[in-house]
Amino acid sequence: MSETSYQQQALAGATGVELIIALYDGAIRFLYRAMQCVEEEDVRGRRIAVKKVIDILTYLQARLRPDLGGPVAASLADFYATMFTMTLEASHLESKEQFEEVIGFVRNVREAWVVVARDPEAGRVLPRELRTREERFVPQAEVYAPVGEAASSWSA
Repeated sequence: MSETSYQQQALAGATGVELIIALYDGAIRFLYRAMQCVEEEDVRGRRIAVKKVIDILTYLQARLRPDLGGPVAASLADFYATMFTMTLEASHLESKEQFEEVIGFVRNVREAWVVVARDPEAGRVLPRELRTREERFVPQAEVYAPVGEAASSWSA
């Protein structure tokens, strides 16, 4: 079994909180990759890693439900916006130290999610499905169609 299919299997049975933790893990992994690219003076690699971090932060922020989460959702929105800005700044300055600072903040919030994951009530409150209602009804081919190409309405 390949590593990718193993990861897909592991995530298939994950709760909503476990999926959030997995996204934090991905952001941390890509932040480390960006640091490595700074060391190696790999501008393209750094930009790719930073884009992945930004994509994860944007995804997490877009899924917040202020109507249900209240002040906690507002705090998380501020956190994601701050990490977004700090990540871009670290990349612009090619600063390993600033990437390390972002990693520290993301790890701290990730650990808070680990505590939440241990609470059986959290599993009942947070949805398993992280896609929005609208996303669930968009055929996957439309979501991933390359720009300029018509999307197919069927999938294998």
